[in-house]
Amino acid sequence: MSPEPPLLSVLQLLLWHSALWMVQEATPLGSASSLPQSFLLKCLEQVRKIQADGAALQDRLCATHKLCHPQELMLLGHSLGIPQPLLSSCSSQALQLTGCLSQLHSGLLLYQGLLQALAGISPELAPTLDMLQLDVTDFATNIWQQMEDLGVAPVVQPTHGPMPTFASAFQRRAGGVLVASNLQRFLELAYRGLRYLAEP
Repeated sequence: MSPEPPLLSVLQLLLWHSALWMVQEATPLGSASSLPQSFLLKCLEQVRKIQADGAALQDRLCATHKLCHPQELMLLGHSLGIPQPLLSSCSSQALQLTGCLSQLHSGLLLYQGLLQALAGISPELAPTLDMLQLDVTDFATNIWQQMEDLGVAPVVQPTHGPMPTFASAFQRRAGGVLVASNLQRFLELAYRGLRYLAEP
């Protein structure tokens, strides 16, 4: 039997492994070590700041307008069409760095749009809402800059889709409670993912 076929198989296998190694080298980063510690610490700080802003908005809506139970407003949330973003790539079980940053950025853009849709909620709540919106925008910008630094940002920055319209003052205030409540849950997941990434 001629020795050529086995040799050919070995060469093909080596070429295949070499091609696979090159593909893996070119794959977007999947390691937490790619992220600067200063970026992660700033993110954790921004999460805490937004959580405080969101809690302040909920407290004011509860104290002023007696909208104190997000669970009771959930049905209204479905009829208002308030979307909720995913953060599945940030869970410690299925952590994927590029996907996590991308989902985090998309989610923050969505909340940016939802907070804009709440504009005119009430004069006394306007400063709290403005601060929350500003902090969410800053956090989204921070994530985007890091994606650009890693070379994983899309060519065109994504935008949020159509936002719900609030037909009455009550709907806007109820929407405010739901958006703030959903944002808190989103940030809790983000915080856990970022803490996991920040671990040495």
